Amino acid sequence: MANKFKNDAQRLFYTHQAQTSPFPLGIEVERAKGIYLYTIDGKKYIDLISGISVSNIGHSHPKVIEAVKKQLNKHMHVMVYGEYLQPAQYNLAAKLNELLPDPLTTSYFVNSGTEAIEASMKLAKRVTGRTELVAFKGAYHGNTQGSLSISSNENKKQAFRPLLPDIRFLDYNDIEQLNQITKRTAGVIIEPVQGDAGIRIPSIAFMKALRNRCNETGSLLIFDEIQSGFGRCGSWFAFEQFDVVPDVLCIAKAFGGGMPIGAFISSFENMKTLSHDPMLGHITTFGGHPVNCAAALANIEVLEEENIIAEVEEKGAYIEKQLQHPLVKEIRRIGMFFAIEMNSFDVVNEVVRKNIEKGLISYWFLSTDHAFRIAPSLTITYEELDKACSIILESMDEVLADSK
Repeated sequence: MANKFKNDAQRLFYTHQAQTSPFPLGIEVERAKGIYLYTIDGKKYIDLISGISVSNIGHSHPKVIEAVKKQLNKHMHVMVYGEYLQPAQYNLAAKLNELLPDPLTTSYFVNSGTEAIEASMKLAKRVTGRTELVAFKGAYHGNTQGSLSISSNENKKQAFRPLLPDIRFLDYNDIEQLNQITKRTAGVIIEPVQGDAGIRIPSIAFMKALRNRCNETGSLLIFDEIQSGFGRCGSWFAFEQFDVVPDVLCIAKAFGGGMPIGAFISSFENMKTLSHDPMLGHITTFGGHPVNCAAALANIEVLEEENIIAEVEEKGAYIEKQLQHPLVKEIRRIGMFFAIEMNSFDVVNEVVRKNIEKGLISYWFLSTDHAFRIAPSLTITYEELDKACSIILESMDEVLADSK
């Protein structure tokens, strides 16, 4: 059995750490900086997925590290969320209020994206007194029971049924189906840009019709911007590009600058309903952890001060132009959020594997097996982009040659 592993680290990882698939990448990371991961044995990888849309300002940004250390010297966890006044929490909430339009004034901090989604579902039911939730085909909202219930991939759901009842799925970007949202509907949850479906972007007309239909029925409109937020799409949040504002916004991933934090955000009136009838209608022990809040505020300040988001669309267009290739069937993107579609999973898999061999990490989608994702750090330089694109093109060339 011992001969199965190259070293003790592999033995510990594969025998004592629960696995998410039979085929983890198995890269042994020692440190990360900027767009690079460095392994124990000295190899350097270009991380072109940013830890799945987390490290928008790069790994280990010095201002985030400084904020974390400063907060560590004050205190870490002191009480469950919502009981004590902690500057790290309320200063972050105030900053989000500055960034976001009305009615998105009041933030509740949680530990992850799926927790933000779960809480938003509760909020919709509490505010409206209704039970039905509407989601969209192709959606991915997380892997806890509630989030899985409103996600679309049946293959991922089947082993965990029964899930939540009273869920209705509509076709994404289909205006005619919006009449299925009724006065029974507590909330409608949607990704303004569908991530796991392979970067699917709705029309402005659809998004406006959705907003109008929720207004007509009194249903809360919930936007899941867990992957698309904090500059990834070329604006602070993707919804800004559709001239539509949700009733509830869910954020996580890039929110914390590499630290684990999520939030659901709504009006003061809506959020107040969770504090009574019953009291403690939503609670979390570690949500709003002060170290994570300090990191999140520093992350936002970096995005502002370094004017990073202003260059996202230009860099995205540059990548798209570079990656034209006979193997590429279609490139779908918004900002620096990419799906590179090919003819089959086998082709995608070969390209992704060759990229890794050459020191570049691209990645698969959970539910879109004929495309691979790239989501580079927004701080990546043009020189680094040239190097990354040349590696991907080289991998594609080799796969194309092998197929002939």
